[in-house]
Amino acid sequence: MNDNSAAIDDFYRAKTKARFQSIFSALHWKNNDLLSLYEVTSIIKPKSETYLGMRTIPVDKIIGSEGRYHDFSSAFFPKREQLKTRWVSVDSAIINDVILPPISVYSLGGYYFVRDGNHRVSVAKAQGMEYIDAEVVELDSEIEIKPGITMKELREKVVEYERNMFIAQYKPTYLPMDNIKFTTPGAYPEMVNHILVHKYYINQNIDHEITFEEAARSWYENVYSPIVQEVRAENLLQAFPGQSEGDMYMWLVRRWDEMKRTEGQNLSAEEAVRRAAKERGKSFPARIRRRISYLISKLSKS
Repeated sequence: MNDNSAAIDDFYRAKTKARFQSIFSALHWKNNDLLSLYEVTSIIKPKSETYLGMRTIPVDKIIGSEGRYHDFSSAFFPKREQLKTRWVSVDSAIINDVILPPISVYSLGGYYFVRDGNHRVSVAKAQGMEYIDAEVVELDSEIEIKPGITMKELREKVVEYERNMFIAQYKPTYLPMDNIKFTTPGAYPEMVNHILVHKYYINQNIDHEITFEEAARSWYENVYSPIVQEVRAENLLQAFPGQSEGDMYMWLVRRWDEMKRTEGQNLSAEEAVRRAAKERGKSFPARIRRRISYLISKLSKS
């Protein structure tokens, strides 16, 4: 058997493994996809990157890709027939002891995402190689990432991290944190911004600077809590499955503010709600639509 035939056989064995892995994962409700670097960083939002140069990295810690995450299974086996030519070429080179250039990766949370060299990683996996040479750029992250993690699990980790950071920084014993919960990344930092804006407007009408704690108490009592009470009274969460009361509050504020900025004019509360409801694909009864209009009207006056 010549080298090319051996490489072709390797490809189809690897492709078969990808297929069986997909079936096994589906049966056990596990994730069988590589992580997308773009989707992960859009949630984690690394603040800096550091060039680490050439490193020898563990192959089993490569869990994602910048652009080819649809082409390989979570174990980096090839899923598509279109990968055959390049994959076989790389495998043949390894069979013939040809030295290949290092791959290029991002390091994030102790794991790696391929920038360039996806086929080389896939062949390395198929050949049982434990390490591979790589040019590494490290992205900062305090969020734990692990193989098989889903985007839903990652979002939950980020939300938990942001909540803990808010509690550690502001020590909000003056707020009923059990009643303030969000499920989307970025919501707790955004809540801080809401409090600071509320603080700014209060300070415009008094002759002294109030503290963050005083502003937070006022925000909760006069903005957040009244809106959430109305959300509860009208069972508005039924129209938004899987979201919390905090999510509902944040959505109302975001959509109204976004529409006002993009339109360049003050939309009526009723028009803002009508458009937002249409975008969400929800069919709100007239009574609920009127109630949301009322809530947004309160926001615009707060």
